Amino acid sequence: MPALNYMKQFAEPVEKLQKPCTIRAIRKRPFKEGDTLYHYTGLRSAKCRKLLENKALAVFDITIESEDRVYINRNLLKPENIRELANIDGFKETPEFMDFFRNTHGFPFTGQLIMWNEVYAMGFKKLFGNG
Repeated sequence: MPALNYMKQFAEPVEKLQKPCTIRAIRKRPFKEGDTLYHYTGLRSAKCRKLLENKALAVFDITIESEDRVYINRNLLKPENIRELANIDGFKETPEFMDFFRNTHGFPFTGQLIMWNEVYAMGFKKLFGNG
């Protein structure tokens, strides 16, 4: 069961379908397109709450090396693509996105971009392949 736990700042946007994706470190069992996703906040606590249940419509490899070196499926993103990724992942600006990943995971970060919004999933597939 691919359970995803969200920090408080991301819980409401996920629940209201304003956040169409998440970026996660590689797991022992990586995410796959078609996986049922179970979204929670406060997992493993008394305040645990289910936010959403849906399907992974697209899964991409992602590497964040620095502020201007982000790769999806080994494709280097242009600055405007990095900005779009930051925005759809719940950040107002690219520096905020980069600070989060640098402080939380360190650089380089390697993981997966998991999308559950059909419009974004199809758009990213056209740009970066099927993952």
